Amino acid sequence: MTQHWQELLPIDRYVVTANGLLHDYDRKVLTFLYQPLIGAMTLSLYLTLWAELEENRLWSESHSHHSLMNFMDMNLQAIYNSRLKLEGIGLLKTYVKEDEDIRSFVYELQPPLTPEQFLLDGMLNIYLYRKIGKAQFARVKRFFSDQTMQDSDYKQVTKAFQDVFTSFHPSAFSYSDEMKQDIEMEQEYSYIGRQHPKNIKAEAPDFNFDLLFAGLHENLISGSAFTEPVREVISNLAFLYGIDPIQMKNIVISAIDEDNKINLEELRKSARDWYQFEHYDQLPSLIERTQPVIHQSSKQEPETQEDKLIRYFDTTSPLQFLKDISGGAEPAKAEMKIIEDVMFGQKLNPGVVNVLIDNVLRIADKKLPRGLVEVIAGEWVRNEIKTVKEAMELAKKNRRQYIERAKEKKTTKSGNYKKKPIRTEVLPDWFDKEDKNEAKEKSVAAKTAEEIEKDNREIEEMLKKLRS
Repeated sequence: MTQHWQELLPIDRYVVTANGLLHDYDRKVLTFLYQPLIGAMTLSLYLTLWAELEENRLWSESHSHHSLMNFMDMNLQAIYNSRLKLEGIGLLKTYVKEDEDIRSFVYELQPPLTPEQFLLDGMLNIYLYRKIGKAQFARVKRFFSDQTMQDSDYKQVTKAFQDVFTSFHPSAFSYSDEMKQDIEMEQEYSYIGRQHPKNIKAEAPDFNFDLLFAGLHENLISGSAFTEPVREVISNLAFLYGIDPIQMKNIVISAIDEDNKINLEELRKSARDWYQFEHYDQLPSLIERTQPVIHQSSKQEPETQEDKLIRYFDTTSPLQFLKDISGGAEPAKAEMKIIEDVMFGQKLNPGVVNVLIDNVLRIADKKLPRGLVEVIAGEWVRNEIKTVKEAMELAKKNRRQYIERAKEKKTTKSGNYKKKPIRTEVLPDWFDKEDKNEAKEKSVAAKTAEEIEKDNREIEEMLKKLRS
C-alpha cells in the first residue's frame, strides 16, 4: 500500500502555477458548487495555493510543504488527501521532478467549470443535487442565472467589423522577417490569459463498448453515431449510475432520434430515469464509491481467504455490500442515511465503512444502530484508520483486550460476591475463531493449524454467499 509519506515529505519543495488567470468570480463557483462535494478543507488548500500566486502572474515562489502545513494548520496526510480530491475533480494538475535526494512539485491550478458547464454536466450536477437537496439546488441555480432579453420590440443595429474599419492595401506596408520575429512569442513563454476549463471525464474502468455494440443491430443504429462526445457521455453515465453494457443498450436505443443519431440529452434523461426506477426514485451519491486505490490494502492477487475478503471490501461500495448481505434487496433509507453520514461526516473510506458495517451487523444482531455505528466510527477516526486491513486489525486488537479484561475481572472476583454477567458479542467471521473453553487456557493470538483452516473455510463461505 502506498502511504502518503512515500509520496510526499515536509521537506519537499513546490511552486504554484495556474493554467490561465483565475477571477474573483471563480471563488463563488468554488464555494457554492465545488465545496459541497470536496469539503471545506480541500477548498481551503485550493484557495491557499491560489493566494501564493502574485497578482496577475502565473508562478509563485518556491516553498516547502512544511511551510504549507504551518499556514494551513494541517498535517501532511490531510494536505495530501485534499490534493488528491482537487486532482480528481479537475481543479489541480500535479507534476514532480526528482534529483537525487531533492524532490520538487509543480501544482498547476485549473480554473473551475463555468456555472453553466457545472450545472449541465450530467454527473457533477447530479452529485450536487443529491448532496444539498432540491431547495438549495434551486437557490444555487438562481444565484448563477439571470433573465435573458426577450423583448421582441427591440431589433439589433450592431455594426459589423467591415462596416467600421478598413484595411490598407498589402503594398502599403512590408512584412519583414524582423517584424515577424517581433510578433511571434518566444518558445519558452506563453501569453497570460484565461484557459477554457474542460469537463471531467469519469470513464467506467470495466465498461465494454464491444459488448454494447454486439447488442445493437447495425440496421438500427450505425457505428458512426458513436462519436467521441457520445462515447464520453456513455462512459460518464456508466460510471455515475453503475450501468453495464447490456443495460446501456436499451438506454441508447431510447435516445436515437429521427436522423439515426444519439440525442445526448435524451441519453442522460433515459439513464437517470432508469436509475431512479431501479433505486426507488433516488439519485446516486458518493456513498457508492469504492476504496481509493492509494488506500487499498493489497495491489497483488490475493492468496489466502483473508486476502480475498480484504480485496472484496476494497473493491465493493458500501451500497453494494449492504445489498449483498441482504440477498440483493435494497437497503432501507434510514440505513443509507446512517452510512452516508459516517462517510461524509467522519470521512471514513468506503472499504473501512464496509468493515464497520459487517462488524456492527454481527454485534447488534443484524441491525445498524446509529449510536453504535457513530461510536465505533469515531474511534476509528481517532486512530486514523484508512485501510481495510487496519480496520480489521484494530477490531481484532479490541477483541483481545476485551477478553483479557474479562478474564482479569473474573479472576479477581471472590466466590462470595455476586458475579456480574459478562456480555459476549457476536463477532465477524474474520475475527479470532477460538473455542470459548480453549480461550480460557490459551492466548487469543495462538491458533492451531486446524483453527486457521476453519477460519479459511468460514471466510470462503462468506465470500461465496456475497458473490452469489
